[in-house]
Amino acid sequence: MAEPAVPHGSVCSRSETNNTVSFRSRAEQRLKEEFGSQSVHQPDCFLLQSATVIDNKTSKDMHLNGKTSAPSRDLSKVKAPLQKGKNFQARESLLDQLLEVNHIQTIQHMFVALLILFVVSTLIVDYIDQGRLVLDFELLSFAFGKLQWVLTTWLAMFVGTLFVPYYLLSYWTRNYQTAIHHQLNNTGAKPLLLAPLGITLLYAVPYLAFQLIGLGMFPLYFVVKFDLPPASRFIVIIEQIRFMMKTHSFVRENIPKCMYIEDSQVVIPSLSQYLYFLFCPTLIYRDTYPRTPKIRWTYVGIKFSQVLGCLFYTYYVFTRLCIPMYKNIYNEPFTIKVLVLNIFHSILPGILIFFLAFFSFLHCWLNMFAEMLRFADRMFYEDWWNCTSFAQYFRKWNVVVHDWLFYYVYRDFLGVFPRRFRVAATLSVFLLSAVIHEYILTVCFGFFYPVLFFLFICFGMVLKFLLDGENKGPVYNIMMWAKLFLGQGVLLSLYSQEWYAQIHCPPTQGVLWDIVVPRSWSCYQWG
Repeated sequence: MAEPAVPHGSVCSRSETNNTVSFRSRAEQRLKEEFGSQSVHQPDCFLLQSATVIDNKTSKDMHLNGKTSAPSRDLSKVKAPLQKGKNFQARESLLDQLLEVNHIQTIQHMFVALLILFVVSTLIVDYIDQGRLVLDFELLSFAFGKLQWVLTTWLAMFVGTLFVPYYLLSYWTRNYQTAIHHQLNNTGAKPLLLAPLGITLLYAVPYLAFQLIGLGMFPLYFVVKFDLPPASRFIVIIEQIRFMMKTHSFVRENIPKCMYIEDSQVVIPSLSQYLYFLFCPTLIYRDTYPRTPKIRWTYVGIKFSQVLGCLFYTYYVFTRLCIPMYKNIYNEPFTIKVLVLNIFHSILPGILIFFLAFFSFLHCWLNMFAEMLRFADRMFYEDWWNCTSFAQYFRKWNVVVHDWLFYYVYRDFLGVFPRRFRVAATLSVFLLSAVIHEYILTVCFGFFYPVLFFLFICFGMVLKFLLDGENKGPVYNIMMWAKLFLGQGVLLSLYSQEWYAQIHCPPTQGVLWDIVVPRSWSCYQWG
């Protein structure tokens, strides 16, 4: 078979090929010196960038010496990231595909009918008790109170997240490349490791300070100082965590691409690219994403109305099923029998809130923003309802957060430590996720009651390792749903009891004891 034609001027001599190989070896050695064992797990693209820098520099020197050399390669064409990360592609959300089927639409219609019955029953009860029709949304106005402070805090977090990490990365890149450029020219002397390391530390300190103080302590201070109600606290804390995760992804994805590239060829993402990333529904940064051709504003309106519908649905679940069950529980004798009955009575409202949270946020809210930003990859979740084990459930329930944990916690953990520490990497993911979930609930409710942390670690993690096999069949799916139902009942029951105990029962011990020990344990009259 005839060999393909080669363009004129692109044929390299054997000596130049050997030089390129040696330059690649030098680049690989420099990576190992810079990153240690982590460089073993990096793809060849990073080595290609480093070798290209040295190859380009040497090609220029050879040209000045009157020797023929291969033309410099355009580094802007090297698009692969440091690690093989998430592959974004245009696809619809699974529920959008399923809801095109009439049989699945009927299930949605059943939930709408149930909401209508909640509204009608509330009106009838109010008419019987008070003699008039009342639509009282006092609970909603309380939960979302002081929104002006929520907006102020969010705006401060957004401005800081937009400018501080971006310009720190920009200045670090330019100064770091200058140091590396001088270091590569210093081929006959000892490597100058202090200059790049010192520059990195110079910019790493303010970046970490911004993460810990600007995004960590500042929102928490505002939440406590202005005594925000639960839903308002939830908005601030969720946005705080989202900004921290997005900032880390932006820095983590761009630092490797900016290393070992000549100063004149450094390409820093534009501020508009970073701004788009801050609003698009993903926690993994890319310079570009697959985009849809146009915005379907009708679709946006439908999703927004569904979010509002889920909000009012949750309100009626609380007012009709939860509050009547727990608001006077502290006045009655409390026994193990009462506790067990409350847990099982809480399963229905708990699982309804679970469904509403999934549908309103992971489906409607994220799809609404994806449509407005023409973000084409809509796989925010997978078919978690078909899961037969907790291992599958943790991967499929929230793909957006799972991707971040997988690439930036699990994969980076294995990049630093040997591969035999996979169990430790998995444990670190579970521990971090459990701590963040408990942090959210603690700040939102205003008390520390680690029920979710206990279920997450002692049951979720243990069952993940014990049942992390190919468990297939309807029996395992039924067991999975039974555990989810029971877990929602436990969470709703225990947190509701503690909420009313915090309202009606005074502290019994010191401040530290009152924070650590749930007040509901000493509040109720045990019979």
